[in-house]
Amino acid sequence: MKSLIIKKFTDLKETILNLDSNSNSNSNSNSKVKNINLPLDYYDAEIPDIKDDEVLIKIGACAVCHTELDEIEGRITPIKLPVIPGHQIVGRIIKKGKNVKKLKESDRVGVGWINSACGKCRYCKNGLENLCANFVATGKDVNGGYAEYTKVKENYAVLIPDGFTDEEASPLLCAGAVGYRSLKLTGLTNGFNLGFLGFGASNHLVLKIAMALYPDSKLFVFARSSNERNLAKKLGAYWTGDTADTPPEKINAIIDTTPVWRPLADILRHLAPSGRLVINNIRKENYDIECLKNIDYARDIWMEKEIKSVANVTFNDIKEVVDVAYRFNIKPQIEIYSLLDANNAIFDIKNRKINGSKVLKIS
Repeated sequence: MKSLIIKKFTDLKETILNLDSNSNSNSNSNSKVKNINLPLDYYDAEIPDIKDDEVLIKIGACAVCHTELDEIEGRITPIKLPVIPGHQIVGRIIKKGKNVKKLKESDRVGVGWINSACGKCRYCKNGLENLCANFVATGKDVNGGYAEYTKVKENYAVLIPDGFTDEEASPLLCAGAVGYRSLKLTGLTNGFNLGFLGFGASNHLVLKIAMALYPDSKLFVFARSSNERNLAKKLGAYWTGDTADTPPEKINAIIDTTPVWRPLADILRHLAPSGRLVINNIRKENYDIECLKNIDYARDIWMEKEIKSVANVTFNDIKEVVDVAYRFNIKPQIEIYSLLDANNAIFDIKNRKINGSKVLKIS
């Protein structure tokens, strides 16, 4: 089967310099990535064999996540290399194991970041399998969705309802699910102000979800890109500004999806008393970490402000966000690439050329 793999960690800064000097083409042109060191390599892989409790999926689409960039650049390390990345997978079941009871062949299903967990520890027993020490991540610990086929245990495949194309549904499985978990962790009450720090694949979906679930809340968007700010305004944000700008009101909860530290250090002063900053990142880059020295306790942390991180997702997060998106007819903004054009999608994420979610159309 056709697949793309991460074979080694790659410093994309040097690659992007080569990219800029060797191309004047548009972002979705294959000619853009000729004769440079690509982060993803083509590989003709075997179609996976399934166990009795697994299903085999013919993939229709797989959305691209910043986490893949973290894997490529070595901030997140797969158990072993090479690995097929991708964890926002939608496709049809074409084969099932003999112990599979809840799913049938031809069902359209999605697979997210959570590929499995132990099911026995205190975290799993309390619905927090995202914190399980044996959490297995799709596209990192096992092969993922940058391929024509994948497999997963029955209990970690969510049914995808009609009303979404494969390409529309795929970003819900991580950008949507981890964003939805972030929104829950804010503890927001309808009518209280909600902020978004960064406006990429996840936060643009969360803004739509927040508008449906918290219709009386004002939504504030901080983004460096004017394109991202314009998109936020178009989608209904109350206010937009650069990450260093000052909003007209204090904000009760803020979801941070930026990959670096400076925006976070700047935003804390805008939190209202008892406000909560939720960091929706699996890793942050450290080149600007020195700016954290500028945080002032009295101004930025006192008055019972909180900082909370999001770690992975539970399977229920995925099921719930798919249900919310279906009930409120919430669909992501998408940019479609072919499977073999995935390197361009990765380069565009690295260069902040983002207008919603990037999706690989597989079949």
